[in-house]
Amino acid sequence: MTLPPIDIGRDEAADAAARELARPIYHDDRGLIATIFDWIVERIADLIAVAADATPGGYLSLLVLLAVLVAAIVVIRLRIGSVGRSTYGAQELFSGGPVPAAEHRREADAFAARGEWAEAVRSRMRAIVRGLEERDLLDVRPGRTADEAAREAGAVLPQCATDLRAAAAVFDDVWYGERPATQEMDAQLRAVDAAVARARPAIRA
Repeated sequence: MTLPPIDIGRDEAADAAARELARPIYHDDRGLIATIFDWIVERIADLIAVAADATPGGYLSLLVLLAVLVAAIVVIRLRIGSVGRSTYGAQELFSGGPVPAAEHRREADAFAARGEWAEAVRSRMRAIVRGLEERDLLDVRPGRTADEAAREAGAVLPQCATDLRAAAAVFDDVWYGERPATQEMDAQLRAVDAAVARARPAIRA
């Protein structure tokens, strides 16, 4: 059965594309990449409008162009997410003045009791690093990131190196990769905190 032709004018196609592209999911304030993203989206919208105007009833052509639009949006948004994580993942772990590890642990427990898993993960990671500083296994350095702390502590406590890297990865995923935090993540960092607290530095000959 042959489908009846669909006559879509230029103005109608442009309006439809504008409404679709105005949806919040297509926008992200990430600087240069977001600007490039917006430019590409606008060019694709222009192509859709031109196609609709030049080929009335071009149903198949519009479907192909829409598929290209969706593919471009998916690829670019994945790229934005990747760049965002690499940029934000370099931010420092601590803010403000020094807080004892015990206080960070109390905060983590309180957040976990309320089901605020992201905050619990952050406080627990801070407790791990501050605890290492209090034991003089890491020097006190306010600008240190979670990844740097995990790498440096892993050299001092090689038996915990893998767990420390995993904990830092969870922290980055939650706070800079926009991954939803879970109770399992909190439990993972809680176990790493306990293991690191028990560990003793390797004796060098």
